[in-house]
Order: sequence, then structure tokens, then C-alpha cells
Amino acid sequence: MRTNAFRSKVEHASNGVLQKLAKLPPAALLVAALAIALVGALVRGVVGAICFGLLTLFLAWLLYLTWPRLAPLDRLMRLAVLLLTAVVMVVLAVPR
Repeated sequence: MRTNAFRSKVEHASNGVLQKLAKLPPAALLVAALAIALVGALVRGVVGAICFGLLTLFLAWLLYLTWPRLAPLDRLMRLAVLLLTAVVMVVLAVPR
């Protein structure tokens, strides 16, 4: 029951942001995510790690919100993308 209460609070708190995101053009989020990933890949170092960290947090938030409605294969694919962004973030954060 406790997790349902937490999920309900997160969904309620996210509702306003999700409504604003839904009003954006369909490609806007994709372009923004690609721009952040491109900046992270080109700049590297701490700035790149921060870019990929923000991207990872955003994807994790969306995955958490959609998890109950996803089919198992969709969950697996989205977890793979989340893991990929997290690994890139860690690789960029480690000094050479």
C-alpha cells in the first residue's frame, strides 16, 4: 500500500509538468533530448556527465510513470536505453 501512495503522489506532482510537455510539438522532446546528448558527447568531462545525468533522470522519471502500463518487452527496451545513458554518464564523469 505504501508504494501505491508514493506512486500516487509522484503522479499527482508530475501532472502539471506532463500537461505542459503534452502541449509541445511532438518532435520537441526528441530534438531537446538529442541536443542534450549531442552537447554531452561533444563537450565531455563534467559538462557531458551532467548532460547525460539530466537525460538519465528525465528518462527514469518517464519510465517510472509509464511502468504499470508497459508491456514486458517495452519495459526491457526502455530499461536498456536508461542503462545506456547512465553508463555514458559514468564514463564521461571518470577523469582520463
